[in-house]
Amino acid sequence: MREHIYWPLLIAALTVLPAGMAAAESSGIQRIELKGDAGGKRFDGIGIVDGGGATSVLLKDYPEPQRSQILDLMYKPKFGASVSALLVEIPGDGNSTQGSMPSHMHTRNDLDYTRGYTWWVMREAKNRNPALTLDATAWSGPGWLGDNGKRFPQQGRNANEPEFFSPDAADYYVSWLKGVRAVYGLELDAIGSRNEKGVSYDFVKTLRARLNANGYGNVKIHSFDNWYNPNKYDFVKDMPGDKELRDAIDIISAHVNVLDKYKVPPAVREAAASMGKPLWNTEGHVYIAGYEGAIGVVRAFNENYIHNGITKIVNWYGIAGLYTTEPYNGEKEAAIRANWPWSGHYRVNPHVWAYAHYGQFTEAGWTYLNGASGELAGGGSFVTLMSPHKDFSVIIETREAKAPQQLRLEVGGGLSTQDLSVWRSNEKEQFVRLADLRPQQGVVTLALDPNSIYSLTTTRGQQKGEFPDVPALKAFPFPYRETFEQYARPKEWGHLPRYFADIADAFELASCPGGKGKCLRQAVPVPTHSWAPEWKPYTIIGDDQWSDYEVSADVYLNPGDTAGVMGRINHVGTGFGVVPKGYFLQLSESGQIELVVVRGPADKKALVGDAEQQALIKARNEASEGGEKVLAVAQVPGVGAKRWHHLKLQFKGAAITGYVDGKPVLTATDGLYGKGMAGLMAGADAQKLSMPYFDNVTVNQVNGPLPGPAAALPGQGPIYRRPK
Repeated sequence: MREHIYWPLLIAALTVLPAGMAAAESSGIQRIELKGDAGGKRFDGIGIVDGGGATSVLLKDYPEPQRSQILDLMYKPKFGASVSALLVEIPGDGNSTQGSMPSHMHTRNDLDYTRGYTWWVMREAKNRNPALTLDATAWSGPGWLGDNGKRFPQQGRNANEPEFFSPDAADYYVSWLKGVRAVYGLELDAIGSRNEKGVSYDFVKTLRARLNANGYGNVKIHSFDNWYNPNKYDFVKDMPGDKELRDAIDIISAHVNVLDKYKVPPAVREAAASMGKPLWNTEGHVYIAGYEGAIGVVRAFNENYIHNGITKIVNWYGIAGLYTTEPYNGEKEAAIRANWPWSGHYRVNPHVWAYAHYGQFTEAGWTYLNGASGELAGGGSFVTLMSPHKDFSVIIETREAKAPQQLRLEVGGGLSTQDLSVWRSNEKEQFVRLADLRPQQGVVTLALDPNSIYSLTTTRGQQKGEFPDVPALKAFPFPYRETFEQYARPKEWGHLPRYFADIADAFELASCPGGKGKCLRQAVPVPTHSWAPEWKPYTIIGDDQWSDYEVSADVYLNPGDTAGVMGRINHVGTGFGVVPKGYFLQLSESGQIELVVVRGPADKKALVGDAEQQALIKARNEASEGGEKVLAVAQVPGVGAKRWHHLKLQFKGAAITGYVDGKPVLTATDGLYGKGMAGLMAGADAQKLSMPYFDNVTVNQVNGPLPGPAAALPGQGPIYRRPK
């Protein structure tokens, strides 16, 4: 096989180049010298982001054994992707790209470490790989942060952002870390200041002080995690002259897209080196499907180090446990698609094996060997990493190569002399083991095919993990009725019912008013510091192919509340805003009922003013007039606070009818949207969010008989179990 040809006679005749140099020889063989005593930068890992838009909301709903299989394929060492780093979102109630996750502190006086599934994700990942590094930061935050007027100034471009940065936010981070440690037995390695929302020197200094004072002195801070160009590293110039700032920021970080040829400015790299600060890419992106995306992942990982000196890279994002209606549904972005828990079906994208080419051959704490990483003369790149025990791995990609090329590795300096196992991926087959290479006097030569990924290593134990008989894809069950009575202990479920995906704010399991049974309640009292501009609190459920159907729910209104049911929801925002497309029927405590069509964002301009954001929004929005249009309005007698009412929104072709307590009260004809998901919503204004209760949520055939309550599938269970 060409992949493991030995060339001892030809190699012996090659001219010796200076140590570490990689160049094209007249023979066509490129020489790389690997020296175990060359030294180099610490490798801090490669991995994924979980969060930044409720990316695992449906993962928690998978039955066993599929739920564990998905987690194994992502986190289990030497099995699947086997990532060495995980960065999670600190949930903050607000939308954070395409969904929201419930905070542990909805209000200043509230504290609950059982909400949501982020704790579960971290624990499951760490149980599979104790060496996995844990990192976190917030996208959104509860609205009470800084509402006492104590806020920090911001520097630079985003100085006009709503004020998240405050002493409250520093204390909020610490309170979250206390739950991570005390309740879930986990320790974070690092934490960011805030995702993509500006710079505040006073905040990061205060955060460092609060971490130190509360026993988290070992938690490193990376800052400032912005992505816009060209000034995301502007803060670095102030670090040498500001000791407190320099001491607060352990890692210089940003979001770097190297496939767009972005390079960290040389002055930033020089400053980082002089201060002894590593550079991290705290959110990379490879939005390319299939094998092309997979080799792009490896190319991006290699280039982050070769051209930028970046020693840790996490990509957004890993597991796509969310509805396909959502703007980044995992087809291009994720390693594993877990969009269909009601069927148990999931899909392994080729991206998994791109991560595996790093994850199964390296660990955080290894060393990038000086002089042993760079560009291949015939197209492509390579990096070399050494373990503390002198094992080593070389990760190679030939994405830009036009023809085969020969690579000669000269191994010395105390590195392992074991045979090199060789694993390859290409467009036809991913993660295949080839014949081992046996060094001849410390030298091996490998023929590299174009558009391929290779991992060479002296370690062993790698495998292409897989599970047979993944269940077939099935449509969302229809009709569907959720009474919430199956969640007797909401804490075991993270307070979240199956299949509901919150887009903005938090819809949580709660005791019904009067203590009779379980309900769903919108639990956030005031508008949040949302990463993406919000609309109203809402959550979605179901199938985006539903057409003629009716969605109904019992609603309980507190004084001043409004609540509604939604249908034919076919769009939930662009990723930079959450305005849906579809219909809703909304009832207020005063008895006013409205039937409204929502036509998505009316303003096509960028929400922050950045050219890249503007291009993304423009690409994702349809050319419609946008905004909301009231199709019908009426006044319903007998409606008031602290009582239950039944709302039903019915679709039959273009005919839409709204019901209250079993009686038709509104009709309209509108054919703009013919299909989409169901949902629930709550009212909102600038100061207050409605907090109604919902029960008996039903999606049914038009005028069909009432279906029975939904039941758990075999193997479907809670994410948190009570101690035995």
